[in-house]
Amino acid sequence: MVQFTEEQVRRLNELGVETALLEQEFQDNQSRNRFFQKKEQELVTIQHKRLDELYENERRPFILSLEEKIAAALRAEGFLQVHTPIIMTKKRLEKMGVFKGSIMEKQVFWIDERRCLRPMLAPNLYEYMIELGRLRPRPIRFFEIGPCFRRETQGQKHANEFTMLNLVEMGVPKELTLRDQLLKWGKTVLDTAGIKGWKLASEDSTVYGETDDFVDENGMELGSSAIGPHPLDVEWGVTDNWVGIGFGMERLTMSATNENNLAKAGRSLSYINGIRLHL
Repeated sequence: MVQFTEEQVRRLNELGVETALLEQEFQDNQSRNRFFQKKEQELVTIQHKRLDELYENERRPFILSLEEKIAAALRAEGFLQVHTPIIMTKKRLEKMGVFKGSIMEKQVFWIDERRCLRPMLAPNLYEYMIELGRLRPRPIRFFEIGPCFRRETQGQKHANEFTMLNLVEMGVPKELTLRDQLLKWGKTVLDTAGIKGWKLASEDSTVYGETDDFVDENGMELGSSAIGPHPLDVEWGVTDNWVGIGFGMERLTMSATNENNLAKAGRSLSYINGIRLHL
């Protein structure tokens, strides 16, 4: 008995075949190759139909629609949407505990000795916590959706360039518990994305220590949370209580659309909305 070759598996994965089919066995190479050619053509036809539907109807990838829906849902809950610089200073990263030689520091794309492409949104949002904290009554709610960059090993769930959604509520009223607010805002995002069966799971974060992660029913991490006061607050001069959640938009998209590869959900020249362009 024989199975698909590595090249055939790669091609079928690109075209969105069901994972179970990749384990299929055949009597000989000839029967396998005939089956592969037939299945490949079927999947190519499906990809063409999906592209036609995208072009005639939504005309944009799911992830862009999802960004707009989540942003609108958060604004409706009193969150201010912010838009911060992509280039970040080394000093801001160091205030997050990202020092030379650390695991996170090795993942940073440095522009020069003092500047890098932001690997996370949190340092900029800490700045907003300070400035809005001087100017606005509590509670203060704000969020950002934007690109981040890390030297990650490219794979099914990681990429060098990805999109983060970070939300913060600062100065939570005493009659409300921080954990309840954390669940409320996490549920707002996940319900808007149409994701069912999610749960919270404890995890260890390089930056924040022990955190609660939002994971989907298949165990994929969708977002990570943090609660303050936190030891990092001292570096920024933040004294309020707060809750914060960071979601990966590509992972939310993967979970909502049942895609199995982050490359199909994120920025790409090979896929659009999960549709393979090299047909």
